[in-house]
Amino acid sequence: MAATILTAAPDGSPAPADATSLPVYPGRVIGLEGSTGSGLTRIGLSMLSAIPASCRVVVDVRGWLCPLAAWEVGIDPDHLTVVRCGDASQWPRVLAVLLDGVKAIYAEVPRGVGEALLRRLVAKARARNATVILRPLAGRVPSGMAFLRLRSVRVEWEGGREGHGSLGRRTLMVELSGKGAAGRYQVVEMEDDGARPVRVVSRLVTSQVGRSAG
Repeated sequence: MAATILTAAPDGSPAPADATSLPVYPGRVIGLEGSTGSGLTRIGLSMLSAIPASCRVVVDVRGWLCPLAAWEVGIDPDHLTVVRCGDASQWPRVLAVLLDGVKAIYAEVPRGVGEALLRRLVAKARARNATVILRPLAGRVPSGMAFLRLRSVRVEWEGGREGHGSLGRRTLMVELSGKGAAGRYQVVEMEDDGARPVRVVSRLVTSQVGRSAG
């Protein structure tokens, strides 16, 4: 069984984040930061699967996302919509329209989306009580926007040796911060076997750093 970590709910009370779900709350924004190949898409889809909603939407900027990846983490195919939008000039309008009727969104953020536009969209998400997981393809979610921020630290693959063999699972090291991490920086270890939601297996470091924004 995977370990359980404790985070803070919006009212300040402890709330458990189990193996398939780091803390997600209505009206909150989650930021995922790191390089391509660091496992953030799998983490984001796993978190999306935990949001109670009749419809979940993925905004795919790169055109890479295969719906099978979402089905593997438990998202019902009948309740999943993938929207392809790689145009930075159209992306804000697409997300704004989605926020008018969708409560659970995982959205890659293309290069070139300005901070002012992003802040307006985050404010709309809060007003609509929607949970939005933002995955910038460059840079990070601006300060003060994310209730919980996840930054990829390291990825290790198991199964391949000297260029041969089948890749098995991968271990992801992720730094959590923000109010959703109880106002502390936490480095957690996650395990991804490619066939189920990403699992939190241990919390490696916790240090008090003072008040966190987001």
